[in-house]
Amino acid sequence: MDGAGINRGWQALPPEAPMEMPVQSLRARPSRRPGGMPSRPMASWLRRLLVVGGAILLTLFAAREMSLVLNSGKPTVLEAIVLVLFVVLFAWIALSFVSACCGFVRLLIGPDKRLGIEDEGPPPMPSGVTALLMPTYNEDPSRVMAGLQAIHTSLTEAGAMDRFHIFILSDSTDPAAWIAEEAAFLDLRRRTGDETRIFYRRRPKNIERKAGNIAEWVRRFGGAYPQMLVLDADSVMTADTIMRLADAMERHEDVGLIQTLPIITGGSTLFARMQQFAGRVYGPLIAEGIAWWHGGEGNYWGHNAIIRTEAFATAAGLPELRGRKPWGGHILSHDFVEAALMRRAGWAIHMVPWLRGSYEESPPSLMDLAVRDRRWCQGNLQHMAVLPTRGLHWVSRLHLMTGIGSYITAPIWLVFLFTGILLSLQARFIRPEYFPAGPSLFPEWPTVDPVRAMWLFIGTMALLLAPKLMSWIALLFHPRDRRGCGGAIRTLISMLLETVIAGLLAPVTMLTQSMDVFSILLGRDSGWSAQRRDDGSMPFGQIVKLYWRHTAFGLAFGVVAWLVSPYLALWMSPVILGLALAIPLASLTARRDLGLGLRRLGLLLVPEESETPKVLTDAVIFRRQREESPALPGPQALFQEPALLEAHRRMLPAPRRPRQDPFDATLLVGLAKAEEAESLDEALHSLSRAELAAVLADGHGVSRLSTLAGKA
Repeated sequence: MDGAGINRGWQALPPEAPMEMPVQSLRARPSRRPGGMPSRPMASWLRRLLVVGGAILLTLFAAREMSLVLNSGKPTVLEAIVLVLFVVLFAWIALSFVSACCGFVRLLIGPDKRLGIEDEGPPPMPSGVTALLMPTYNEDPSRVMAGLQAIHTSLTEAGAMDRFHIFILSDSTDPAAWIAEEAAFLDLRRRTGDETRIFYRRRPKNIERKAGNIAEWVRRFGGAYPQMLVLDADSVMTADTIMRLADAMERHEDVGLIQTLPIITGGSTLFARMQQFAGRVYGPLIAEGIAWWHGGEGNYWGHNAIIRTEAFATAAGLPELRGRKPWGGHILSHDFVEAALMRRAGWAIHMVPWLRGSYEESPPSLMDLAVRDRRWCQGNLQHMAVLPTRGLHWVSRLHLMTGIGSYITAPIWLVFLFTGILLSLQARFIRPEYFPAGPSLFPEWPTVDPVRAMWLFIGTMALLLAPKLMSWIALLFHPRDRRGCGGAIRTLISMLLETVIAGLLAPVTMLTQSMDVFSILLGRDSGWSAQRRDDGSMPFGQIVKLYWRHTAFGLAFGVVAWLVSPYLALWMSPVILGLALAIPLASLTARRDLGLGLRRLGLLLVPEESETPKVLTDAVIFRRQREESPALPGPQALFQEPALLEAHRRMLPAPRRPRQDPFDATLLVGLAKAEEAESLDEALHSLSRAELAAVLADGHGVSRLSTLAGKA
């Protein structure tokens, strides 16, 4: 041991095991892995014919009915626009409905347990070593480490910890977050007594963001690990689930990725509890449906999934898209693209929604969801440049189109509402031409069929709401889940409550996403910010600043609709009301007291609250223990704890190689400021965040700051 209490053989990382990960071309057809895909379900084409064919038939029927509503034998320009927009939106709804029907059947007769993955009985022991990767970016380290400690405890109790290594992969740019991570890493090793299977690495430059973070690990350490399980900062998984995934990957050599269905837990605000309830009650039905017909051409959601390292390294190296941001540059929503590229290379991609024990958290408020959505919107719109990629499976292209559609349907819906008002204006104020030019025996009556329109509206709403009703019916056949949600009656009341509030929030989200799309079209980049994961509260004035446009738009929209026709205003009242109430809705749904109050009433419950899995209970306990003994704030802690300072020195990146590596201008300025400073406080106050991060990542810079700390 040295004077700081650090063992001389101490290492933050294992020996490197490099693995090549070439950047893939989107224009050249790649070579495929030898052999077929035996894990792929038989007659997958028949399943897809049923789902896609059913959606097409429903859309054709709805298009015919809408054409009759408009009486558009010879449609006007506005009528044609309304018809086209309606068909696009209805096709989106129809595909989701038919897929949900398949999920409903699977829930009733039992899940399609492919890959031999069971959810009962003792889990099999994997033979190889799997890496658990935890990427983090300016996150609260107490949350990250508590979740990892809970996973470590679960694996240790299962007697399987020797088959897993944990890697904390930091991309943090905030020096305070970085130093707190290092302290929490040392504390995690101390608490678990494990210094040989828990590792930490921070990248000095977070190139390509999360995708680059994972890729850098693959290139440095991937050769030692046949598979890797990717987590998120709020992820927690049980040993049972992790072991079953690792075993399935070992048994099926054609499988490149297995995606679980993360269950949302830990919500306290009304908004988070709504998301949690919806994900737990409706999520399994939706996931079972898409897993059934996607088969071996599944998708990847970026976390809580196990990946074959070889498949990822050889097929998923992401290229940089041509052009300037926000369209060009690094691919933000990397997960869909990585799954598509692995499938292109002949690897099977599976989803196993029936396998429980995979958890995550929800954004605590509508405002936090909007921040995350802005980044996801840009990332999904980037997929337009990925769609023409040569060699992609058509289902993989459909995944990309679905991601794009999840955002562009918002402005399409908005335009549809506008054209509906214009069509009503045309019918009321523009004199029709009953006798067009040319010979005609009979007049042309430009009429709209209100009865057929009403039934078409009812049918469309039925397709939207039917999956929720099917989820409730399916829940009745699963007693444990039904009791966990508060029983049949309380669950039904919770569904009605969630549906009403979500219906009011939908137009607010529509307008927000529409503004995001237009902002991206104007060339504005979203950036990359850390997420809030606990408190959804926000000063009321800030909420007003964020949503006054929504309110003004809703009121103006309502006035215009009323002036056109009171019946039109009544027809559009859900949209108008949601927008007009955007500010109070955003404020109220972010409140913890309302969320917890409904929980006390037995509403918006999920089974994980009444029968909380031990891994989740442990994560909460471990986090509270850390919060009870918080670390010293900021980088000052580094120079007040000798063990932390010594560990920090050993974790520094390799120094610059003279005449080989470029100069870092930020580091040079930071070192100059540190040399001129007469005290540590003066140095810390004079350095910008980027300069301080650069100085703390340099051996000379750390020595200079340490010297200044010794003068105090």
